[in-house]
Amino acid sequence: MALLSTIWGATWGRLVTRHFSHAARRGERPGGEELSRLLLDDLVPTSRLELLFGLSPCLLALRAARRSVARLLLQAGKAGLQGERAELLRMAEARDIPVLRPRRQKLDTMCRYQVHQGVCMEVSPLRPRPWSAAGEASPGDDPQQLWLVLEGIQDPRNFGAVLRSAHFLGVDKIITSRRNSCPLTPVVSKASAGAMEVMDVFSTDDLTGFLQTKAQQGWLVAGTVGCSRAEDPQSSEIPITSCLEFLWDRPTLLVLGNEGSGLSQEVQASCQLLLTILPRRQLPPGLESLNVSVAAGILLHSICSQWKGFPTEGERRQLLQDLQEPSARSERQRGSAPRAVFRIREREAK
Repeated sequence: MALLSTIWGATWGRLVTRHFSHAARRGERPGGEELSRLLLDDLVPTSRLELLFGLSPCLLALRAARRSVARLLLQAGKAGLQGERAELLRMAEARDIPVLRPRRQKLDTMCRYQVHQGVCMEVSPLRPRPWSAAGEASPGDDPQQLWLVLEGIQDPRNFGAVLRSAHFLGVDKIITSRRNSCPLTPVVSKASAGAMEVMDVFSTDDLTGFLQTKAQQGWLVAGTVGCSRAEDPQSSEIPITSCLEFLWDRPTLLVLGNEGSGLSQEVQASCQLLLTILPRRQLPPGLESLNVSVAAGILLHSICSQWKGFPTEGERRQLLQDLQEPSARSERQRGSAPRAVFRIREREAK
C-alpha cells in the first residue's frame, strides 16, 4: 500500500508539473480557472518536503533560492493578487513552479491552523551547515565582529525571534549546538519573519571545543546569565558585568543558553566574561529572568550600538526629527504641536 502511495504521489507530481509547463509555454498564467478541476485532496506534502507558510518566509525563500520548491499555494477567492503576492506569482512563473489556488479551509488544514496569510510552499528542508563550511575569520580582519552562539534553544518561536533580531542588528554569523537544539523548521522561519531563509546558520557537535578554539585565536567569549546570578558574584569565578558597561573592542562571541537552564556548566566554564541585564526594580520569585529572545534583542542592541557604523547621537537626533516631521506638519495644520516632539526637545535642552 505504501509503495502504491509513493508511485501515485510521484506520478501526480509529474502530471501537475507537465500541466503547468504546457500552460507556461502557451502564455497562460499558472493558477488560472482550469485549476478548479484539480483534486485538492492530493495536495499533501511528501515525506521529503515540508510546508513553508507565511508571506515573508515564502517570498524570501524564493528570492534566496536555497530551497527546492515543488509547489506554491496561494489562497483562492481573492479578487486579485497585488504587491508581494503578485511578486510571488511572477517569481514562480519565471521558475516554472506549479501554482495552485486552494481555498482557505484547505490551507488551514495543511498548515495545522498556523497563521499562513494565504501563502504556502512545498519546499525542501533547510539544515544548519557544518561549522567547517563557514571558513576561518581572523580577529584582525575586523575588530568589531559579532557572532551569536546558541546552546540548546528548543522553542521554535524563541529561535525564530532570536534570528530575526540577529539579522536586524547585523550579527555576522549564527552558531548552534547540534545537540538539543531546535531544527530549522517552518515555524522557526515564520517566527523569524523569513530571516531564517537568508541567514547562514551553522552548527557544531562540540560547542565547548569551538569556544575554546576561538578564545585561543583572540576572540572574546562572552556568556550570559540572569540578574539573580549577577547579585551573587561568589557563585562564579568568571567576571560578571552589566551589558550597559560592556566595551566592545574586539571580536566577540555572545553565547546564549537554554530557555530553562541557561548555559551548561561546560560551556559557561569556556566563557571569559558573563553579561547580564539588570532590572530596574525588585523582582518577585519566578520573574528574575527574561524570555531568551527578548534578552537576545536587548544584549545585541546594547553591543551593536557601539558599532563604528551605528548612527551617532547627532544622526539619531536627525533621524528622530525626520520621523516626527510628517506628524508635526499634521499637528500644526490642526493648530497644535505634537507632544512627542516637545518631550524630545525638553530632554535635549537638559
